[in-house]
This record gives sequence, C-alpha cells and structure tokens, in this order.
Amino acid sequence: MDEVRRRIRLKHYSLRTAQAYVGWIRRFIFASVRRHPRVLGAAEVEAFLSGLATDAGVAASTQNQALSAILFLYREVLRIDLPWLKDVVRAKRPCRLPVVLSKDEVSRLLAAMDGRTWLLASLLYGTGMRLMECLRLRVKDIDFARNEILVCDGKGGKDRRTMLPRSLVEPLQREVERSLRVHATDLAGGFGATRLPHALARKYPRAAREAGWQFVFAAAHRSRDPLDGAERRHHLDDAVLARALARARRAAGIARPLSAHALRHSFATHLLEAGYDLRAIQELLGHKDVSTTQIHTHVLNRGGRGVVSPLD
Repeated sequence: MDEVRRRIRLKHYSLRTAQAYVGWIRRFIFASVRRHPRVLGAAEVEAFLSGLATDAGVAASTQNQALSAILFLYREVLRIDLPWLKDVVRAKRPCRLPVVLSKDEVSRLLAAMDGRTWLLASLLYGTGMRLMECLRLRVKDIDFARNEILVCDGKGGKDRRTMLPRSLVEPLQREVERSLRVHATDLAGGFGATRLPHALARKYPRAAREAGWQFVFAAAHRSRDPLDGAERRHHLDDAVLARALARARRAAGIARPLSAHALRHSFATHLLEAGYDLRAIQELLGHKDVSTTQIHTHVLNRGGRGVVSPLD
C-alpha cells in the first residue's frame, strides 16, 4: 500500500482520487481473503466487481471507479500486463440529465441562507465554478478591478477565468478582509504558512506566509496536514456547505434533492436561456469538449426538446 501511495503521488493524482484508489484496492484485497494481488486473476476481479453491483448495489460510475483502481494496481504498481485486463468490461454508465433549478428556486434557496455559506452558494451560481474550485480560491485569484476570478489548477490541471458578479464584490471583499485578519493572528502565533501547490514552497520559501496565497474561505480552526503533518489553516470543509444547502432546500420548499453542483448546472442553463453563445459558456465552465456543455441544452425550460404538446 505504501507503493500504491507513492505511485499515485508520482502520477500527480488529486488527494481525493488517491484516497478513493487506496480504499478500493484495500477492499479488493480483503474481498479476496487477503491474498496478494499477484496470485489473483480475472475471476477474482470479475467476482469483486459483480459483488459491488449485485450485493452492494453501487452505481455504474462507482463500479468503474473500483475497476480503475484495480487496473492502476496491476499496471502502475505491480507492473503486470495481464492479457485478461484488456477483456474486463466497464459498466455502462446511464445518461442522466443534471438537476437544474429555476430562477425562482435559486432565489428562494439563496434567501434561506446567510453568512459564508450564502456567499459560497452565490459564487457557485454566479460564476459556474466547481465546488472545490470555489473553496480553494486564494486571495490573489480575485481581481476586483476587472471583476474577474482566476480559477487555478481546475479539473484536468487547467486554469481559466470567469466573471465576478458585481453584486458579490462587497461581500467577497469583506470575506477577504476576514481571511487576512485570521492570517495575521496566525502569524502572530507562529503559524500562518499555508500549503502551496506542487513544489512552490521550496522554490519560494516565503510565499506560504504571504497574504496573496491564503485561502479566501479559510477554515475556522487550524488542522494537521495529512501529507506532512504540519499544523496549518486549510480552507472550509465542503461538508459545511452541503449541510447548509440541505437546510436551505427544505426551508425553500424545494422537493428535488440537490447538491452544490446543481448551482453550476443552473448557471449554464440560465445563460443558455438568456441567449449566450454555447462556446462562451464552455470556456466559463472549463469543459474540455463542447459536447459536455451541450447537455444543458436538453434541460432548458421549454418542455420536451422545445416541442409544443398537441394537447396545447
């Protein structure tokens, strides 16, 4: 398992992917009565994946994630190129339409929220950022003069720019000021060094304590960094927003279950409804392929594919 973690770091996989892969590999070994993966074969892999679908009832995406972890184990860690690996069939993912809120539902949802969680939810809907992109915003990433937000190291390691809604300028400035006050307190206590991406901490030893690198949505308390054990102030936990959205959804009388990603989908759909170009929306969302953006054309508020019912 130490070698698994080392290879994952070598491949620059995200921390969440690393945690998921380690978890699936561990489950695979335990399901195989703790036998070493070198002595296992196609029958054990297929039995494990079938058990996930039949006994655990997991979704196709979860089953495919488990398969990816097992393939990583054999190809990248054990360096075993087994012929049967090419014949393992991935589960067919069903085509799901995203949850999209109406403008009235978004207004009711945000009206039921306050404080930092309201600002986070408003940013997700107003900019189209992914949840972790929003939580990982640094002070330097916000350009108040140009009303722009720089999304650094987004999905796929790509950078992009998106708009900063004018209605959020003042609340976001107050949040930045709050983050800098907390940072000053940490510095006075002998802390204040945030985690920098990749090897920037070695290249710029003083950058970790600079104001521009601090998280905008800083956590309320310092915690131990799981990578090196140092005590640092990380960004706000995504579970805080998830709980706030659940409470706001019930207060707003919205029956459909929703996550933070529904606000991103609503951002794209409402821009399409307003007549904005699909390619421009693709750039704002950071989609690699325009076909990913096109899924929002199927959830526009026009009934089934824009066709008027003969009953009407």
